[in-house]
Amino acid sequence: MKKRYFIGMLLSLLMLLPGACSKEEITFDSELPRFELREGYQLLEVIVPWGTFADDEIYIVGDFNGGEEKAVGDPRWLLQKAPDTDAKWGIYINPADCIDGYTLADGYTFYNVQQGIERTLENEPVIHHEVPAPGERINVILYRWADYFKVDEPDTPDEPEHDGYVIYVVDNSGYDDLALYAWGDAECFGGWPGIAPTGEVVKDGVRYKYFDTGAANEGLNENLIFNNNNGGQQLPDYNVTLNQDFYLELTPDGVVEFDPSSVVEHDGYTVYVNNLSGWNELYLYMWGDVNDLNGAWPGMAPTGTQKINGVEYTYFDLGAANCDQGLTEHIILNDGNGKQVDDVVVFALDRDVYVELKAGSAREIDPADYEPEGDSE
Repeated sequence: MKKRYFIGMLLSLLMLLPGACSKEEITFDSELPRFELREGYQLLEVIVPWGTFADDEIYIVGDFNGGEEKAVGDPRWLLQKAPDTDAKWGIYINPADCIDGYTLADGYTFYNVQQGIERTLENEPVIHHEVPAPGERINVILYRWADYFKVDEPDTPDEPEHDGYVIYVVDNSGYDDLALYAWGDAECFGGWPGIAPTGEVVKDGVRYKYFDTGAANEGLNENLIFNNNNGGQQLPDYNVTLNQDFYLELTPDGVVEFDPSSVVEHDGYTVYVNNLSGWNELYLYMWGDVNDLNGAWPGMAPTGTQKINGVEYTYFDLGAANCDQGLTEHIILNDGNGKQVDDVVVFALDRDVYVELKAGSAREIDPADYEPEGDSE
């Protein structure tokens, strides 16, 4: 993607002027018109998601043109990339081409032949209803392509069918041979040393040994003893009631609860946001040594969500290629629709950052001792 530096130059000049305007008054590069108006045509100027390639084929689809089945492959519904930026694409809609009495107002979305249909951060369908008048234009901000949610794990077997509830174990015990004995309401796994793991499985990038507990044992209260299969070593008892699946981590010293959501493989350093703003959407924009880093305004959509110390964070991976390069970047959190908090943090992308965001303010926090102060009104 071509990098654009004139915004930074403009900001520098404005800072030298008394009473220079705030960032709220700046029109970002991606918001500028890129296509000429045409009489009688509705112009959609589309700000595409970060990760869209210049040679992608993107179609607008909806009831007004027969949907994906009929629209894809028809050049009337194919978006064109702006000649001077990869961030914005455009399409002219002739209202006369709409079918069956439908219009853009009935809803539409976008389909990328290479990367799939547009989806929200929650991997839900996106329907837009913004409509320009004939002869006018609007900006439309896209979310993510469906391919973002696909995980390539060729060595990951499908989750097998289980007999009763399951005990998933991250095995850091150091035992060469692992067994599980249970005592309490019954010796439900037989006599000492108990049962071997039922199998191994990878879930969300984490490899577990697992034990099926047996449907007939549901509801029993049991003390679990993980041991090295009668080799003279065992871990302290761990009490459970077999009324749910359990995720546990074995260490050389004992058994602790394991939170699967705590294991996330990040791309470079990360900005974690406890979003108490009440905004409908959240984006992260960066400007500084490189403007539009990770996407033109409004910036990148969240990479995902992650619970840390009981707090649900929305997070943005900054990209390994961008980190540790000494780039001084300003972070602007915004809703893509006029609300923003500027310079939430200014740093060299050299560390993880945790932020509490409210409607008109943000503060950097330490996740180890952070307690939310409550939602924004």
